Amino acid sequence: MGQRSAMAWFSCVLGLGATLAACQGVVNVGGGNGNSGPLPRADKLDLLLVVDNSRSMADKQEVLSRATADLVQTLVNPPCVDPNGAVASTPSTAVEPCPPGQVRRHVPMTDIHIGVISSSLGGHGSSACPDVSNDATCAPNDNLTNNDRGHLLTRLDQCGGASVPTYEDKGFLVWDPAGALSPPSDTAELAKNLSDLILGAGQIGCGYESQLESWYRFLVDPEPYESISVVDGEATPQGVDVELLTQRRDFLRPDSMLVILTLTDENDCSIKESGYHYVVAQHDVTGLPRPRSECATNPNDVCCKSCGMDPGDCPVDPTCFEPSGAVARLGPNEDPPDLRCFDQKRRFGVDFLYPVDRYINALTQPTVTTRAGDVVPNPIFSDLDPSDGNEAIRDPGLVFVAGIVGVPWQDIARDPSNLAAGFKSTEELAQSGAWDALLGDPATGVQPTNAYVIESIAKRPGVTAGNAKNGGDRTIADEDDLQYACTFPLSVPLNCSDVSVVPCDCTNPDNDSPLCAPNPSSGGARTLQVAAKAYPSPRTMRVIEGAGSQGVLTSICPSQTTDPVDPDYAYRPVVRALAERMASRL
Repeated sequence: MGQRSAMAWFSCVLGLGATLAACQGVVNVGGGNGNSGPLPRADKLDLLLVVDNSRSMADKQEVLSRATADLVQTLVNPPCVDPNGAVASTPSTAVEPCPPGQVRRHVPMTDIHIGVISSSLGGHGSSACPDVSNDATCAPNDNLTNNDRGHLLTRLDQCGGASVPTYEDKGFLVWDPAGALSPPSDTAELAKNLSDLILGAGQIGCGYESQLESWYRFLVDPEPYESISVVDGEATPQGVDVELLTQRRDFLRPDSMLVILTLTDENDCSIKESGYHYVVAQHDVTGLPRPRSECATNPNDVCCKSCGMDPGDCPVDPTCFEPSGAVARLGPNEDPPDLRCFDQKRRFGVDFLYPVDRYINALTQPTVTTRAGDVVPNPIFSDLDPSDGNEAIRDPGLVFVAGIVGVPWQDIARDPSNLAAGFKSTEELAQSGAWDALLGDPATGVQPTNAYVIESIAKRPGVTAGNAKNGGDRTIADEDDLQYACTFPLSVPLNCSDVSVVPCDCTNPDNDSPLCAPNPSSGGARTLQVAAKAYPSPRTMRVIEGAGSQGVLTSICPSQTTDPVDPDYAYRPVVRALAERMASRL
């Protein structure tokens, strides 16, 4: 970088009278959009965290909570980089200049909104995940976290009680060092409040996680329903959630950079909120109807349907009927309720979930479709508050989607032996063929070639015992669970022989799970849980791939959580990957 460019960049960072055009065009760290013109830039950031709050998430929420200080510091006091874009130093304050020959990776952010929502949207019309339920964890209080409705979370504890202080009680945090909005006055307080919001999401929410639909509902849905119930056998959304629309309007500025960051250890289960689709979550349905025989060999076959559906032009399938003539249903071992979101078309003949294109389009297209089928402006690319005098409209180049998901870090790292080198960008993943290996081709039924991200009950060929990624596949005797994508050591092992430790993955001593080890307190039985797990997350990964250069894929299984000074500690590489993508647009 020449001296003139460096001086212009310092002027931008320090606010020394440089023009906006100069500030927008000085440095382009981390890639471009392929156009000859300037990249779209933003001086505001709206960051939405989507936190999976189902069982087994407490350990991952805790790891993410450790990263909040890194995240805040990276945004408000970005490091200095050398001419090659490598981090060289970090000034003590945002106004301190970089050493000679270095520049800030991006302009320090002075206007940030940060909100947290959960993955829980209730039963989508079914009786699963009621809004109020009994839970031993919260006794004598009720569990109110099964349906967070896509609203911003402020709870300090999953069982209720105190709330985290938010900007003007609007449900989100702000960073405004000038003090014009009276936000937290220092980065430590902002990081602490964000950490509290993440941990407050808890892990007793709905097991039918709707990670994708939750952010769609909060940010995009033109008419988020107030309630949903079954009318004449069909899930029927009713009313409009005015409170959510108010939160959206307050949180989402029309000219900000929008970043959606999802933390989840399972695949998305965003059930369509219409028609009969709710039945997939209906626990009192004993065995869904069997799929037609075509589904076993080709789920994309036009005759791959549920035996409970009209066959149309397809031939009569004798496997669809019991000897009594009744529609054949799946047995208990074929249809465990906890696996209703897995491999649906092949197992049931129906895909009960929203297509992932719904979410890719929401991130990239100017219009969306309402419940009635009307095409309307996409709220992400709209002015939600015409009265505020800000008439700008967000450029699609300022929308980013990131995931901390179930995939081995070794398979998406620049150096499979050292995560300190960082995660690959989406372009690097494409160039290396990693996307094909991770996702396969669902449209043609081609499975991923990476065995670790294949959803399977049975042990998967190619996954060796004792491997560094997931520790090896295990025997699932009851066929009521899936194999893990990755695992990582727990900071504090769990004694699963203690019935009060819930949830715990090693309660059955007769296991060959990579999560479990001999427990000294129970005679050496394998009831000591020493590792945490994550399942494959193909739907979230497909959305990230669909976002192109504005997607960020990272692993929920950290490289290590013991040495906090190392660059690969906990989710520090996640923060770095996100910063690398954002830098060129700030």
